[in-house]
Amino acid sequence: MNAKIVVVEDEEDLLELIEYNLSKDGFEVIGFLNTKSVEQMLEEEDIDLLIMDRNLPGVEGSEFVSQLRGRGVLVPVIYLSAKNSEIEIEEGFNRGCDDYLTKPFNMKELILRIKAILRRTSKKINDEIVSFRDLILDKNLRTLKVDGSIVEITKLEFELLCEFVQNRNRVLDRDYLLENVWDDAEEYQYRTVNVAINRLKEKIDPNKTKDYIQTVRGVGYKLC
Repeated sequence: MNAKIVVVEDEEDLLELIEYNLSKDGFEVIGFLNTKSVEQMLEEEDIDLLIMDRNLPGVEGSEFVSQLRGRGVLVPVIYLSAKNSEIEIEEGFNRGCDDYLTKPFNMKELILRIKAILRRTSKKINDEIVSFRDLILDKNLRTLKVDGSIVEITKLEFELLCEFVQNRNRVLDRDYLLENVWDDAEEYQYRTVNVAINRLKEKIDPNKTKDYIQTVRGVGYKLC
């Protein structure tokens, strides 16, 4: 599996051991000794899995993950922790993890758990998240991020932008958009499409510098 995994572990020797074994198994691994740069990494990179210790300097690992979940970050998480009581494990799951492995642990078991989570989540994530350039649409949360910042758009605008992203570089005429976004082309006019697209463009490109949606004169529009 050519997956990108972030590991947060404050024991440097253990972090290096995890990085070595996961890299040996074909994963791309990025290690951190604390959470300071992790959130920025998750915003800038497409991360497939986060492996998180709980006893970390600065912020407790499960509290950090809970904060990520509150911001809509959906990356799967495995806690790798010495906190092994029933209450602590339950607390970990309640704070947003997908799996929990207690220390000391078996490296082969960790790799098997990683592969199991990636098999379960890869298709789901691909179905729920669509992106283009610096536009990221989360179909589950119905949110849009432009260059890492949330942009408020209406339900119709969200569906319209999804249609463009899923048909990137393809010219979509107004009849197609009326049928696939508005559901019933007969009730609406071409002007409806024009107005909606102009409003959407204002929201995702207020400075008019990115030119996401281009007009193809006499035909329709395309995202490029």
